[in-house]
Amino acid sequence: MAEAERPARRASDRGRYGRLSRERVLAAALALVDREGLSALSMRRLGAELGVEAMALYRYAESKEALLDGLVEALYLELEDRLAADPAPGATSGGSAWRSGLHHIARATYDVCLAHPHVVPLLATRMLALPLARRPLTVLRHHERVLTLLRTSACDDTRASAVFRAYNAWLLGYVTVELQPMIDNADEPDPAFRLGLHRMPPQELPLLRTYAPELAEQRGPEGLTAGLDALLDRFGRA
Repeated sequence: MAEAERPARRASDRGRYGRLSRERVLAAALALVDREGLSALSMRRLGAELGVEAMALYRYAESKEALLDGLVEALYLELEDRLAADPAPGATSGGSAWRSGLHHIARATYDVCLAHPHVVPLLATRMLALPLARRPLTVLRHHERVLTLLRTSACDDTRASAVFRAYNAWLLGYVTVELQPMIDNADEPDPAFRLGLHRMPPQELPLLRTYAPELAEQRGPEGLTAGLDALLDRFGRA
């Protein structure tokens, strides 16, 4: 048979961990990014991790962009599993079930994001690249979950939409700030040199130099909760 007549060789999707599946591919991609960062992710590298040729992966992610979207999907799948395993508590004293539910989702999201910090930038960049209807189904289910809680709060449609946008903006913004690197030299015992304040012109940045030690401290779940309460209180008064 002539070379041109030979059928294209099909890359095997059976690797060192058995036959591939989308879940297995995304789990391996997430583990690789957790370990080495987004810059390490490529079809070739992921194929090597799974013990298959890179071409075999295109059945589960048609491009590098689709693989990045898959990482977002994997993050939200983990969030779904966490919420299913630990359902939201009922209304707190003086509070309401919908508000407790929003707090519960926010805390679970915070925990998942801090467990996978290298994936967090994709929650912004990939959502900027995808219209609403093309986002992974797990992301859309998350949106639906939050909107369902807001509708039970007696919000009208306009108010529910506004709180939804503010809630997501605060949650993603807070996590992003928490994960921003602040330490310039971890081996430096002097706080000023540890933060690299000597690199900041004192005449131009006097306030930033003053507040840098406090800004460098992570506020943790308590800061997330306080900000969320302030946001919900503001919409409640409105």
